Amino acid sequence: MTTPAGSANLPANLKSNPKLGQWLSIRRDGTVEVRSGKVDLGQGISTALAQIVADGLGVDVGRVRMIPVSTAHSPNEGVTSGSLSVQDSGGALLQVCAEARAIYLKAAALLLGLAPSSQQEFQVRDGQISMRGHDPTTSYWALADDALLDVNASDAIGLSHAQVGVGSEGGAVGQSISRRDIARKVIGAPAFVHDLRLPGMLFGRVVHPPSTGAELESTDLERINALAGIVATVRDGNFLGVIAEGEYEAVLACAKLAAVSKWRETARLPIMHQLSEFLREQPSEVSVVGEKGITVARMPAPGLRTFSESYSRPFLAHASIGPSCAVARFDQNANGNTLEVWSHTQGVYNLRADLALLLDMPADTITVHHVEGAGCYGHNGADDVAADAALLARAVPKVPVQVVWSREDELGCAPFGPAMAVALRAELGADGRIASWQHEVWSNGHGLRPGRGKSPVLLAGTLLAKPFERQVSVNAPLAAGGGAERNAVPLYDFAQWKATSHRLLTMPVRSSALRSLGAHCNVFAVESFMDEIAQVACVDPLDFRLLHLADTRARDVLQAAAQRAAWPDRHHTMPEGHGMGLAVTRYKNTGAYCAVVARVDASRDLRVTDLWIAVDVGRAINPDGVVNQIEGGAIQTVSWVLKEAVQFDATRITSNTWADYPILKFSEVPQVAVQILDRPDQKSVGAGEATHGPVAAAIANALFNALGVRVRDMPLTPDRVRQAALAG
Repeated sequence: MTTPAGSANLPANLKSNPKLGQWLSIRRDGTVEVRSGKVDLGQGISTALAQIVADGLGVDVGRVRMIPVSTAHSPNEGVTSGSLSVQDSGGALLQVCAEARAIYLKAAALLLGLAPSSQQEFQVRDGQISMRGHDPTTSYWALADDALLDVNASDAIGLSHAQVGVGSEGGAVGQSISRRDIARKVIGAPAFVHDLRLPGMLFGRVVHPPSTGAELESTDLERINALAGIVATVRDGNFLGVIAEGEYEAVLACAKLAAVSKWRETARLPIMHQLSEFLREQPSEVSVVGEKGITVARMPAPGLRTFSESYSRPFLAHASIGPSCAVARFDQNANGNTLEVWSHTQGVYNLRADLALLLDMPADTITVHHVEGAGCYGHNGADDVAADAALLARAVPKVPVQVVWSREDELGCAPFGPAMAVALRAELGADGRIASWQHEVWSNGHGLRPGRGKSPVLLAGTLLAKPFERQVSVNAPLAAGGGAERNAVPLYDFAQWKATSHRLLTMPVRSSALRSLGAHCNVFAVESFMDEIAQVACVDPLDFRLLHLADTRARDVLQAAAQRAAWPDRHHTMPEGHGMGLAVTRYKNTGAYCAVVARVDASRDLRVTDLWIAVDVGRAINPDGVVNQIEGGAIQTVSWVLKEAVQFDATRITSNTWADYPILKFSEVPQVAVQILDRPDQKSVGAGEATHGPVAAAIANALFNALGVRVRDMPLTPDRVRQAALAG
């Protein structure tokens, strides 16, 4: 697409989708339709973007209608990920609204026979346009005409991308407006793709191979076809599925199909309790993430104390409460085949691109609609189940087919968050400051999403009789946030430092993006290590961090969290077996600042009782939404740190039930207190992934404070705590 003239300062998402009318429509019924390319996964982005639009145009937020994302009409904003929706889509929409407002005020001036420049004398209040100090003379609604916005953005009014959230007369930005999606969910009204019912819809299920690379030796489709309510069975190589008139019949038939199918499996997985060693031994692509002052290996200078430790995390599952689901309808007609898909994918255009490759169809014959699913942040099974539904729908043209994965599918077949190993080395000078710092991380890449290569990465594609090659996950460039190396660059002001990433070129377990990517383990390692050095140096962990921290916004969140938790008084207020720890980070080194103080009760099993969190997301568009995201991310992290780890033997994933992959119970949720340090003069950034690293480290540091036991490998299970106590 040709970049419009005069667009040098436009937000990137608007440069690639420059037509104003693609983003925004003003209707004569007094409403504003908004088409963002970012999907709502339960993070409340549709509410925050509506607030930005309301202020950008000068209308009441109740007039704004957020249109569900679809390749049929939405701008292509890639994948909803990286806590970038407010920053990127919000910036684009603010620019669109500023230009649309100027266009409508010019139209108002022409209507009234005034010079176009007189629009500067107009004011807008809830869509009503008037000369300042006079009664309204017209309105957006009276002037509504799609042709007015059938133009490319040009940055003609010079709005800065940094002004996200700085509205006009609307006043919605900065207000805690209730999320638009909550009410229908609370009353149990249809809200999710699982609830979608289309006329004549059939129900499908897929039998997945029991392990990666398993080959189907035999099955008995005739036996399944003879069952009541069965419409069709599908086999294409190792891809097996069944289509039935009802959901119950589909589930029964799927179970029987699995029982009559025999597979040949190969032991190819590493030894689970030697995962860190495995990661370090694999062939890898080595890259220097960044460095300052360290160019070659050297011996420590006299008077320096040297520290070195290693940290790790296991493979992690998305573990959504609701398993993945999709609906697809394949149509054959004289003009060619078409496909329509309803999915909770995080990237409708990316999914469309991979479906086009999988099915050998032109991308423009495929339409993908986003419909909300169970909350999930990262690359779970949503895209894979959409491919399953498309392959089954192709067997019954013109009829929609719904496919829902089982719990076993979800925990065993969806991509996992990669396992990681981190090695840190530091030198402490006689002045009490860290003189040098080295950070190395070993991990598979954290990106295997659809739509980014010449071959589809959808699970079904590797199972077909003519299979697509299994891809190995990669990392995004550091400028785009990175993957395994995310937050490996230190936040602190070290005189010398170097960060190195080892991306594995083999992939024993299918892995891709999981919330916060490498930041979770990297910050866990960095902030645990800072505590360990502070303890040896006999310096309070808070003071030790502040000694190395020049960034005033980072210092502010750290001190705010410590003050809220009464950090200086902790030794006098905690009973035996309790402890407090803290941590701080800036997500991706460019996003939200977040500091956490955790309190744990380790008198019996380890339990997190309290989290005090201070966060700086720049201008807070919806403070309540920010708190929602921080609370949710923090609670998810507690679950990761205390409980979660994918289990496997030499051949199979074995943690495919809740019994084998436990998550945090409601009774185990800590008290979470969130303080927002609002920065109205700073651009807005996302909040959803800021907590995962610092919460993890704060818990580990609190455990050490409680028991004097340091556990460096997540999850911090009772067995690991006991082993560390015995070893120490």
